[in-house]
Amino acid sequence: MLNILKKWRNPNREQTEFSKEEILKREIPEHIAIIMDGNGRWAKKRALPRIAGHHEGMKVVRKVTKLSNELGVKALTLYAFSTENWKRPKTEVDYLMKLPEEFLGTFLPELIEENVQVRIIGEESKIPEHTLRAVQKAKEDTINNNGLILNFALNYGSRAEMIHAVKGIVQDAKNGDISSEDINEALFSQYLMTKDMRDPDLLIRTSGEIRLSNFMLWQLAYSEFVFTDVLWPDFSEDHLLAAIKEYQHRGRRFGGL
Repeated sequence: MLNILKKWRNPNREQTEFSKEEILKREIPEHIAIIMDGNGRWAKKRALPRIAGHHEGMKVVRKVTKLSNELGVKALTLYAFSTENWKRPKTEVDYLMKLPEEFLGTFLPELIEENVQVRIIGEESKIPEHTLRAVQKAKEDTINNNGLILNFALNYGSRAEMIHAVKGIVQDAKNGDISSEDINEALFSQYLMTKDMRDPDLLIRTSGEIRLSNFMLWQLAYSEFVFTDVLWPDFSEDHLLAAIKEYQHRGRRFGGL
C-alpha cells in the first residue's frame, strides 16, 4: 500500500519510459488544474529570498502553458493567489501582485501567437489596479483566440465562490427568474466563476502537500488527483507528461461500475 501511495505521489517515476508522442496516442485531459506549491521552499533550500522562488516559478508557467497547448489541452487553470494568501508578509504579497504584469508583459505576444486565450477567476475588488490592468489587457488581446484557455485563479477561494453563487441564486429566485424546482447541479454550476468551462479532469499539486487548500472544491468532485513531491520551480515538461500518463491509466467511472 505504501509503495502504491509513493508511486501515486511521484508522477516523475516513469520519465524515461515514454515520450510526448506516446502520450498523444491516448486520451488527453481537456482541463488541467494545478496548485503551484513550493516556491518558498525552493528558495529557502538555496538561501534565497522567497520572491526568488516565485520568479522562478513564473518561468515554469510558461513551459507548462506551452506544452499543454501543444498537447491539445483545452483549459489550464493555475492557482496563482488564494484569498488566504493576503496573510503573507506585505513584501511578498506586493511581489506576487506584480508577477501577472511581469509574466503577461513578457509573454503576451507569445500567447497571442500560439492562440492562447487568457482568463481570470477570483474576487477582483481586492486586486491592485496595476495587476488588473495587465490581466484585462491580456484578456482583451486574446479574446478571439480559440486554443488553450489559460485561466489564472487570482484572489480565488472556493468557499467564497460558492457563497457568492448561493447569493446569486437566492436573488434570482426573489426576482422570479428561477424557482426552487429549477435548482440542480447544472444550474448551480452556472453561478460559479467557471460557468463557461468544463470541470477539471486532472488536478496536479506540487511540493508534497496532499490537500486542496480551498481550490475548486465543487469543480474537482470527480477529477483525478496527482500529487508530487517536486517543488513548483523544479516542475518540468517531463513531470507534466508523467502526470498526464498517470491520468491516462486511471479508471474514471464517475460513481458507476
